[in-house]
Amino acid sequence: MDIPKQVKAVIDKLKKKNFEAYIVGGCVRDFLRDVEPEDWDITTNAKPEEIQEIFPNSFYKNKFLTVTVQTDSKNPKLKEIEITTYRLETKYADKRHPSEVKFAKTIKEDLARRDFTVNAMALDMATDKKKQEIIIDPFGGQKDLKNKTIKAVGNPEERFSEDSLRMMRGVRFAIVLGKGWKIEQKTSKAIKNNSIWLQAISKERVRDEFMKIIMAERAAEGIELLRTLGLLKYIIPEIEEGYGVSQNKHHIYDCYEHSLRSLAYAAKKKFNKYVRLASLLHDVGKPRSKRGEGKDATFYGHEVIGAKMTLQILNRLKFPKKDIEKIAKLVRYHLFYYNPEEVGESSVRRLVRQVGPENTEELLQVRMSDRIGSGVPKAEPYKLRHLRYVIEKVSQDPISTKMLDVNGKDVMRILKIKPGPRVGQVLDILLGYVLKDPKKNKKEVLKKEIEKLGEINEKELASLAQQTRKERRDIEMKRDQMTKKKYWVT
Repeated sequence: MDIPKQVKAVIDKLKKKNFEAYIVGGCVRDFLRDVEPEDWDITTNAKPEEIQEIFPNSFYKNKFLTVTVQTDSKNPKLKEIEITTYRLETKYADKRHPSEVKFAKTIKEDLARRDFTVNAMALDMATDKKKQEIIIDPFGGQKDLKNKTIKAVGNPEERFSEDSLRMMRGVRFAIVLGKGWKIEQKTSKAIKNNSIWLQAISKERVRDEFMKIIMAERAAEGIELLRTLGLLKYIIPEIEEGYGVSQNKHHIYDCYEHSLRSLAYAAKKKFNKYVRLASLLHDVGKPRSKRGEGKDATFYGHEVIGAKMTLQILNRLKFPKKDIEKIAKLVRYHLFYYNPEEVGESSVRRLVRQVGPENTEELLQVRMSDRIGSGVPKAEPYKLRHLRYVIEKVSQDPISTKMLDVNGKDVMRILKIKPGPRVGQVLDILLGYVLKDPKKNKKEVLKKEIEKLGEINEKELASLAQQTRKERRDIEMKRDQMTKKKYWVT
């Protein structure tokens, strides 16, 4: 992978002014993995004011010695490049932010303050074409990268005591960096020992890290890792309530594993965040609603209880109100019943109205995830495909004279006639014109057509109207056939 020219230009300018400058952190890790970094960070021994003198098109509005340089790149990842002065950090009073930030003298001192060894490497970019880049790696990051190991820099107890969110970050890196990654033993032990301090972190920060795990390909493994490390009980303890809680004859997994398998399927299919969260939480109410044991155990009303719990969980984690309402609705209605022989269109309309037309596709995706999480082989059986067909059918705008830009009153006023069959016949004929040419659906155009139809005798008008109604039925039938074909139903 090539280093972008914008990054090279920033480093060249710093070095020409006799400052040290390195590419640093996660972008070095990704560069060595041949993965495009999310952003590019540079560290230097230049002070913030010296950086701004070199780069006038920059801004510095923080206490962490970071100057943001704006470039002319059209790539969002390169439009802004952050340059941070070597720094040391003192005590972390709030378990998240350093109480004081001081300048460091060397790149090694700067790297020593970072969280994990794979993020504590710097790349010395060669300005001379004959030379090669040099990796500054005082803590064995390259070895851990090769072994796919997440290991804290220095003493893990100190690292997590400084910033407790690092524990969730460790889980996230182990999940998002790819299959086979693991957290080193001493680092894992330190997370377990310090997990209680996650409570000191703002809910917004916890939520953001949690969502990065949820949106990962291995999301379900991430949830399980949070549980085994003792972190999940400080994020969503309600999920842990299902651990070891057996279900009935319809399920082969306990409540907790079922939820994880549902999430795993949602992640595999790349469903959106709403579906993933709803898949994880859809049965969160089961442990509190369980009655009896064994194959005949019941969970009556668990979807209602679960929706209320979902509201509480997502509110606690400071999710946006709109997201909370949507996810709670998916949990509330995930248990809908549908059988083509028993459930009519009116019931489907009611379901669409309750869930919201904009949420129906996601509701079906939650149902698919729920099915796979239950151990059944098919995510979308015939019944679910048939429901998709009926939902689309009842959601389509009906072909009727209400679509016209004129109404019966317009017909009576223009033709100077009273209410009667003739009014309906004229509207039916107009609808035929509009179906053939939608551009005609304008009041002025239709008024002229009404005047023309007023000159036709009753028998001819009735015949034309009857023919138009037949054409409309044919259109409705073809539309229905196309919708059925779309979902492979008969």
